Amino acid sequence: MFDDPVAEDVTNSPLQALPIEARRRFAAQLTSVTMPIKKVLFEPAEVITDVYFPISGVISLVTPLEDGNIVEVATIGNEGIVGVPLRSGGSLAVRAISQVAGVSLRMNAEVFITELAGDSYFRNIVQNYTEALFCQIAQAAACNRMHSNEERLSRWLLMSHDRMGRDVFDITHEFLGQMLGSRRATVTLSMGVLQAAGLISYHRGRVTILDRHELEAVSCECYGVIQAAFDRTAIAHTNGDRPNGSEPPPRGMRA
Repeated sequence: MFDDPVAEDVTNSPLQALPIEARRRFAAQLTSVTMPIKKVLFEPAEVITDVYFPISGVISLVTPLEDGNIVEVATIGNEGIVGVPLRSGGSLAVRAISQVAGVSLRMNAEVFITELAGDSYFRNIVQNYTEALFCQIAQAAACNRMHSNEERLSRWLLMSHDRMGRDVFDITHEFLGQMLGSRRATVTLSMGVLQAAGLISYHRGRVTILDRHELEAVSCECYGVIQAAFDRTAIAHTNGDRPNGSEPPPRGMRA
């Protein structure tokens, strides 16, 4: 459980969008868990027993293939929820795996479903987020098919930078290759192109964003489309009257 459910540093957007009383109610049901790199939260077709609200780090939803390769279909950070859409005893067709280390708040899946049924404001928050997540999945499918490795890598780095809120984070070439569906040598080449242009530095699994503005220029349009979808989610939370004590959530993934 996090000590103060209304603390400034509890920066998961769906939780921040809740009124204070609801956050206090949730606090009794949430447990803080560390997310080291490569931690698997659930497998395809496995019954989801817990739902996660990331505070820091990045969780990937990936599709594993028979040959052992995996392809990323979405990433989730402090703008979202890992495990939705969800029904009682339900599963998803993806693996959820931590790709950048961080911390999440964990809630039992049945408790989550009960909260959805009993709190219409929370239900709207989850529905809005799920729509934005589907937009990301659809855009990533097009991006993986149509755009260059440098464009896709730039998109991935920008999205991770938004979620982490800092310029330096750890990721390996091998894991990036799996996430992007590219050979390790291809990722190495693409990282070298971005590094030679002065946009990033990379050494022993640690990436530093040096020039975000130019990195956005290199990225394909998919980054902007996905960001706009999460911005619309944040705006949806603020339209109309919010319950007393609720806060406007941070906009998009730049929370």
